[in-house]
Amino acid sequence: MEWSERVVVRDGVRLVCRDGGGPGPAVMLLHGLAGHAGEWDALAERLAGRHRVVAVDQRGHGASERRPGDVSRAAFVADVVAVAARLGLDRPVLVGQSLGGHTALLTAAAHPALVRSLVLVEAAPRVPDPRVLLAIGAWLDSWPVPFPSRAAAVSFFGGGRVGEGWAAGLERHEDGWRPRFDRDVVVAALAGTVRRSSLPAWRRVGCPALAVFARSSLIPGPDIDAMLARRPPTVAVSVPGTGHDLHMERPEILHELLEGFLAGPG
Repeated sequence: MEWSERVVVRDGVRLVCRDGGGPGPAVMLLHGLAGHAGEWDALAERLAGRHRVVAVDQRGHGASERRPGDVSRAAFVADVVAVAARLGLDRPVLVGQSLGGHTALLTAAAHPALVRSLVLVEAAPRVPDPRVLLAIGAWLDSWPVPFPSRAAAVSFFGGGRVGEGWAAGLERHEDGWRPRFDRDVVVAALAGTVRRSSLPAWRRVGCPALAVFARSSLIPGPDIDAMLARRPPTVAVSVPGTGHDLHMERPEILHELLEGFLAGPG
């Protein structure tokens, strides 16, 4: 798949996007915490025949601004709106995994005229739990940075498609392979999701919505139940044999689910 790099600058913050062009309705792909646009490549290739696909390196991640002054939830939402406007995306389908799903949800709630459909991958309007910040910080601290080689990084992240996807988000330095983000920035970016409930925003989502969960989901069962109870029209699917990074593990299944969902009304 041939990507064109597109740069959108909003309030001085540089956002780098991969634009695959293509016909049909636009699909905007939003990665999760500590992720990058490239982790969507396998899914994007499958979507490109029928959609214009745009994958965004969100602020503080990938090739975008590494240390933006604002990492609030409102800033991430405003970035989505700006990218859609600057790239001429007419009512895009928002697809977000984990933190990217939370951004997509808030965007759909705040800008109903902008979003055609919403797809949440391993994301839900969870009950606030500040302990998550400590857990994520500890996980990031466990990374043996710098990794001595790309192969070592692939192995650390579990190997296979998921390991390759995470390793693709690193960059090479003289002393080894390092993340393209700063720990304090991404932890701060998560703070808004764990300190305030997004259930009120979820209730305001008016567009068609698909929620895709892993069989070994990181989303607590009660949070999923509360999510679906508050918005019964939501289409919810659990994908067998998958974990939190199911978009990298089984892109072919996610593609089938997306195309089936997008073929419906809306």
